Amino acid sequence: MTLIAILFVVGLILLAVEVIVPGGLLGVLGGVSLIAGCVLAFLNFGSRGGVVAVAVAVTLTALLLVIEFLVLPKTRLGKKMFLRAQIAGTSQPMPGTVDLIGQAAVAATTLAPSGYVQVAGKRYEAFCRSGFVEAGATLKVVAMDNFRLIVSTP
Repeated sequence: MTLIAILFVVGLILLAVEVIVPGGLLGVLGGVSLIAGCVLAFLNFGSRGGVVAVAVAVTLTALLLVIEFLVLPKTRLGKKMFLRAQIAGTSQPMPGTVDLIGQAAVAATTLAPSGYVQVAGKRYEAFCRSGFVEAGATLKVVAMDNFRLIVSTP
């Protein structure tokens, strides 16, 4: 009986520490410890004792999870441990670059097929659908990718 209780306590401690220490290994070891305690309960006390041990293990694990994920974040310690801030920004192309589609561009560098182009006096990263283009070549902006212009020879 003492070994079963020790396995349960060790398993619950390992599961509790798993929230703080990343990796998953402690959670797996905690689960194995709880299962070993249940198996020992079945072997030592028969099916009735084993079912009671499984019920206790499930109840304690559920209680531990409720404490860790619902109660702990509201405590002073939990507020220091858990992140609350969210990043609400999104990644978008620079404003005004959509208006560049259809305009003429000049290759500022060799595009093989990526490089830099000048459009309306500003320098932009570009990808050339035509493949290799020498610096100084005249191009046309045909589309936009995430953060670069798509150019092609006219």
